[in-house]
Amino acid sequence: MSVEEREFCVFCAIAAGDLPADIVSRSDDVLAFRDLAPKAPTHILLIPTEHYANAAELACARPATAAQLISMAASIAAEEGVGDGYRLIFNTGEKGGQTVFHAHLHLLAGRGMPGF
Repeated sequence: MSVEEREFCVFCAIAAGDLPADIVSRSDDVLAFRDLAPKAPTHILLIPTEHYANAAELACARPATAAQLISMAASIAAEEGVGDGYRLIFNTGEKGGQTVFHAHLHLLAGRGMPGF
């Protein structure tokens, strides 16, 4: 199915190969790529290749895929040389700061991360 034939989701288009991305890692269920507007020296997005609106929906429907997002993030952090300290963030819902409504995990590292 082409991008025009389905409701447009930028992350679905990236997962399908319809839009380019700087891919870091891929499995059957998870895709990791560099964020186009990084908020830290290392800013990688990890998404399920299937569409789920947010992290809670993904965790309920496919808990193994949700776990794979986190385990792949740990592997990528080690490969990127930031395994000694990184932040993982799921933004859920508009009020939670989610702007793309396809579940995604932010891996941020490479500088000090202030506490909450």
